[in-house]
Amino acid sequence: MPEQNTLSKPEQITLNDGSAIPQIGLGVWQVDPAITSQVVSWGIEAGYRLIDTAEGYQNEEGVGQAIRTAGVPRSELFITSKLRNGAHQRDAALRAFDETMNKLGIEQLDLFLIHWPVPSQDKYVEAWKTLIELRN
Repeated sequence: MPEQNTLSKPEQITLNDGSAIPQIGLGVWQVDPAITSQVVSWGIEAGYRLIDTAEGYQNEEGVGQAIRTAGVPRSELFITSKLRNGAHQRDAALRAFDETMNKLGIEQLDLFLIHWPVPSQDKYVEAWKTLIELRN
């Protein structure tokens, strides 16, 4: 890691379901897949506990590798990914979730969002219901 600057433990926000999410996180949009694992490792070393990725970023594998080798208990990390636009139908959303989990190589995803609701396709409610089903 270039410098040894670390975050103090980020404050958390309690969500409606009772889970807590760190207020500050590390997003990996536009991080080259070839260096994602190193970048996320540095972020975790610096104190980040929320890691935000998405299938569309094409770097979920690197995020997962960094999580698995971080030396930080998984329970201390909050991992977020997102459902891509073309997967708003129920079966496609279920497949996309499975693909994300396989790429990340983790047992649990803390938050799975609809990346970009597309009202003109009229499938975002179906996508949301599927994500609720996955949560339960």
